[in-house]
Amino acid sequence: MSEYRERGKWENKTEFILSCIGYAVGLGNVWRFPYLCYKNGGGAFLVPYCICLLTGGIPVFLMEIALGQYFSQGGITVWDLCPLFKGIGYGTSVICFFLNTYYIIVLSWTVLYLFHSFTSVLPWVSCNNEWNTENCWNGTPNPTSSNVSVPAIVLQQNTHTTDGTRKTVDAVVEFWERKILKISNGIDEPGTIKWDLALCLLLVWILCYFCIWKSVKSTGKVAYFTALFPYVMLTILFIRGVTLPGAKEGIIYFLYPDFSRLLDGEVWIDAGTQIFFSFGISLGSMIALGSYNSFHNNFYKQCIVIALCNSCTSIYAGFAIFSVVGFMANQQGKQIQEIAESGPGLVFIAYPKAVTEMPLSPLWAILFFFMILVLGLNSQFVAVEGVITAMVDVFPHIFRRGYRREYFIAVVCLILFLLGLSMVSEGGMYVFQLMDYYSASGITLLWFSFFETVVVTRIYGVDRFYGNIEEMLGYRINPWLSWCWLYFTPLTTAAIFVFSIVTYDPLTYNVYYQYPKWAIAIGWLLALTSMVCIPSYAIFKFFSTPGTFLQRWNFLTTSTLSSSKTEDKQETTLNTTDAASSFVLPTNLSGIDPPADCSEVVGYKTTLPH
Repeated sequence: MSEYRERGKWENKTEFILSCIGYAVGLGNVWRFPYLCYKNGGGAFLVPYCICLLTGGIPVFLMEIALGQYFSQGGITVWDLCPLFKGIGYGTSVICFFLNTYYIIVLSWTVLYLFHSFTSVLPWVSCNNEWNTENCWNGTPNPTSSNVSVPAIVLQQNTHTTDGTRKTVDAVVEFWERKILKISNGIDEPGTIKWDLALCLLLVWILCYFCIWKSVKSTGKVAYFTALFPYVMLTILFIRGVTLPGAKEGIIYFLYPDFSRLLDGEVWIDAGTQIFFSFGISLGSMIALGSYNSFHNNFYKQCIVIALCNSCTSIYAGFAIFSVVGFMANQQGKQIQEIAESGPGLVFIAYPKAVTEMPLSPLWAILFFFMILVLGLNSQFVAVEGVITAMVDVFPHIFRRGYRREYFIAVVCLILFLLGLSMVSEGGMYVFQLMDYYSASGITLLWFSFFETVVVTRIYGVDRFYGNIEEMLGYRINPWLSWCWLYFTPLTTAAIFVFSIVTYDPLTYNVYYQYPKWAIAIGWLLALTSMVCIPSYAIFKFFSTPGTFLQRWNFLTTSTLSSSKTEDKQETTLNTTDAASSFVLPTNLSGIDPPADCSEVVGYKTTLPH
């Protein structure tokens, strides 16, 4: 039989810190935060952002790292601390699986743009390409009239009226929608697979595989480059941006405070969802990263540094992006609010448009898209590592032998690649947006963040958890965190969750395209697939466990884990099913309560061979 491989550890603290920074600092810092900041009151948006950061983001982030480090378990098995709610682990793994399926599509678009940037003249500058229609407009006045058939969705957005009678489409938009996406008229028209995008997707998956195939031994080394290089690129783009004409106006618009917006509930929702999504919490990945720490690692100070780095990067990126947005407005004679966009619209339309108006435009395009690729790749491979770690910890006796882990990673990457092909077809953009809006949305993350904090503080016990942290660090941390875990975080997440449901708007594509009802239903099914894991697993475990109501409750809310400090853990880690299901209560339970301490469970019989 193949030799059993022990669970890995980070070689040093720097690898852990850089991996966390690389995972947390992703595309959302560049394409979402700056837009939300200007949209929701500029500098005033920092008020709800900081409140949500202190009461929700940092506490949950620190809690997940602490759980992973103390128990040295992945995102599923760590919830054996309360077997009744192990569905939290399965649910977060489902979200992470969905995220891994569609997030990497952005990188395939980026790679294709990067390849097209290696030219003397950027292809989205002119209207003389095979994908252009006679409706194309690149800034020259009065293009000739045309009756060429163009998908309606293209004509309805980012258009320019030149003669008062008809609309035209910017060359950058035509490149994005007709060359890169070759977008169809709707989600019910999937069309054929775009093989150039499919090959780019395959390339990114190959890169992702070799970033994690040796677990933390490879992940930690790659993080030195993927976590630090984006800051070099962001600084170069920042220096270039602030020297452009109109940059000052763009930055002022980005930061100018409008405190009246603080009375708008949507501002607080945007702040909360941005915090939870940006930190990558409630996905199991942070638990996985923490699980590779040594037991006495001072994660407390490290987490504060990582959190500050994440938030400061968002603000720094805002300066870099809005200096360019201000430049675009200056060059085109438009208002900044007409230029500013979020998400793919910023990365693949607004910024490419901006670089066409800069000297040495191909160079700036290459630098920008390479930065986006590295930013996204780091978040992607750490998220995949989170799923892999969770599954390997559930079945260690299978995957920790020989090269089975490497084979398993290859199979997972292949499956995710095949699923991703649905999003590189002509109708793939609609599928991508559907998954992005529902499967790993703020609603699902808030749902799991709420249950995580409640289970750890109310069932496992906040004092007990504080004791675990003190055992690792050697000192007691600030009591503010206990107040957050007990009160502020659950209240914040619950309030934003409810408000998000009440103010829910059905998904649209670029405002004009309305998704059909069956597509909306699939979207909600994707969201509920992960969310129902908590109640369904709890109901199953409760009614499949013998005993009275109180006996079952006491048994299923008693932790079956020991700390990673314990040296003799091999017997525990080799279990083939979760610890809660590995015990069978005696049939004569009348008057007997399950033990309060897992060390006393010797009185129960196990159904598994040792």
